[in-house]
Amino acid sequence: MSQISDLLCRSPELFPQGLDLETDSLRLLRLSEADYAKASFLDDRLLTAGTPTRPLPFGDAQAAATEGKLPEACHFIFHISHVGSTLLSRLLGRHGGVLSIREPMPLRLLAQMRAEPDLLPRSWSEAAFEDHLSTLLKLWSRTFRPDQIAVVKASSFASELAADILRRAYQPKAIFMFVPPEVFLATILGAANSQKDMQVLGPMRLKRLQRALGEPPQNPATMGELVAMSWASEMASLMAALPASRDRILWLDFDRFLADPHTALSACFKHLAAGPSDGEIAAILSGPDMLRYSKAQEYDYDAKLRSDVLAQARAMHDAEIRRGLEWLEKISARHSLIEGAVTLSGAS
Repeated sequence: MSQISDLLCRSPELFPQGLDLETDSLRLLRLSEADYAKASFLDDRLLTAGTPTRPLPFGDAQAAATEGKLPEACHFIFHISHVGSTLLSRLLGRHGGVLSIREPMPLRLLAQMRAEPDLLPRSWSEAAFEDHLSTLLKLWSRTFRPDQIAVVKASSFASELAADILRRAYQPKAIFMFVPPEVFLATILGAANSQKDMQVLGPMRLKRLQRALGEPPQNPATMGELVAMSWASEMASLMAALPASRDRILWLDFDRFLADPHTALSACFKHLAAGPSDGEIAAILSGPDMLRYSKAQEYDYDAKLRSDVLAQARAMHDAEIRRGLEWLEKISARHSLIEGAVTLSGAS
């Protein structure tokens, strides 16, 4: 085994930060356990002008993972976006038995290949896609200690792969995070940057929803309808994983989490087979994470501020929220998949 292969298999220190489709190579970045804990996103925001990286042909990474007998063993957090998934990932990672991996770029790319293959510079056969997914899952499953488990928090649109990943032979577990549609509408409409996110991802989500429903849904004509469509698209991807993986999925409503974080976090650890004591969970929750904006921890943010922001959004955007809910009601009446998602979310 070469030195690079030995290092790759020994620990998660060499992280596959990027996947170049044109050269079929990985971009490796050296990360300590503290680096994993600090990073909100393991994407290009990790890179600066002086950040040392190393390219590795994908075939070499695949051969190393095979020779080193790396297993697929990681678990997942899938979510619909803007529902506290980064916070949950940080809280889980505060326990020494969990290595939290937040939004690895290659997973986004694989999801995009599934959703919009025509926009990418090359396409793969199913066998090639499987080779890449399997090797990356093995690399994301590495931990710093034998008693650690790796938990990957996916980007929201990577839920496109949730059903496929959860059907894999190693039977991964997942936490599915969501909020009811009215809460989602208020969350997005109350934040200008979140609305931009909806606009950027809207076309992809509309295509995914069309595939899930088997026919084109009514095109969203307003921002409220666009947000409602985005909720439906992401929930449809999560719902697709239920038939084969129901007993390995924990659904988590973010508002219920905030109402009783100790009970909810305990349930998450238990679902993932990690075993902190009640005292350890209380210590985790009394730390800084519940008082900071998880994606940018230099900013204060807590449940009270979130509640205030939602109340203001409801007052300012009531008409648009109603438009979104009406759009969703119409599509639910036509498609049992979306009706089931609305029912599961607890929305009336």
